[in-house]
Amino acid sequence: MAQMIGFDGTWPSVAVVGCGSWGSNWVRVLDRLGALSLVCDHDRGALRQVGGMAPSCRQVRSLARVLDSEVDAVVLATPADSHFRLARRALVAGKDVLVEKPLALDCRAGAELVRLAAERGRMLMVGHLLEYHPAILELRELIASGVLGELRYLHSSRLNRGTVRAGENVLWSLAPHDAAIVLRLVGELPHEVSATGGSFVRSGVADVATTHLSFPSGVRADVFVSWFFPFKQQRLVVIGSKKTASFDDVSRQLMIYDRPLGTRQEPSLSSRDEGELRPFDSAEPLALEAAAFLEAVRDRKSPLADGRSGLAVLELLEAAQQSMAVGGTPIPLGAQAAVATTMRAE
Repeated sequence: MAQMIGFDGTWPSVAVVGCGSWGSNWVRVLDRLGALSLVCDHDRGALRQVGGMAPSCRQVRSLARVLDSEVDAVVLATPADSHFRLARRALVAGKDVLVEKPLALDCRAGAELVRLAAERGRMLMVGHLLEYHPAILELRELIASGVLGELRYLHSSRLNRGTVRAGENVLWSLAPHDAAIVLRLVGELPHEVSATGGSFVRSGVADVATTHLSFPSGVRADVFVSWFFPFKQQRLVVIGSKKTASFDDVSRQLMIYDRPLGTRQEPSLSSRDEGELRPFDSAEPLALEAAAFLEAVRDRKSPLADGRSGLAVLELLEAAQQSMAVGGTPIPLGAQAAVATTMRAE
């Protein structure tokens, strides 16, 4: 795997802070790439568990010891409500940082991290994992090459029976993935966001949310997320004027359907269309994301999922949260620094 994604023996050294279920995946991948130097968690049990994955890696229980070490960069796989505080400490200490999604829990905090990284000359990357998924990269190519025609509508759903959390609702826990993908594929920020949600398990913590996005180009998108469905679904549908694409991340299938829109003849959307299976690379998305972070740190070049794109996602989520609070009233996006970000990378 390391050779497949370009490992050449010159990776910077990295510490993983937070060794829970997702942090342990970071430990596994970075150790495989030969870049892992240190793991940190206050929980001894978590450290013991990851110790089996990386037995030669040093273990510490405080962030201070990580920041006092010689590591070049830090991956923060901690709860969302700690992201701003820990990322800020790491940047101030002169470390490059990858912080898991979301970048922070509000735009002001996210903008502070982006500003601080720029002032200190540090790399700041956000763990928008699916931006590095080979199927999403293939979708970007299908759009850029005109195979799908003009974009018209996107629908993303992320459903499972998960743990309802106290520190964040389902919008902030699950929707960052889908928001990042939609913004990247459309290539612009929406001018208006509306959202509705419900708290059916724990009072005051939304466990279902639907977000509607309207873009200046006329493209529309919907994002539906929930914690309490009895099955797992992660599906993205992209409708263009020529064809429709559907990516099912559970079955790992990318399908292309011949369903033209806007032609002189009435489109027959009810006609049977089996679709064409579109192949994509089998590389692990997390390994690709890790390699992108390591390359950014080594080469001092901003990664795809940089702090500014993370801030754009925050702006979208914050507008959706505000809309939910007022019963779904549309919220216009403000003219923050993130608005100027070019979402579609050349």
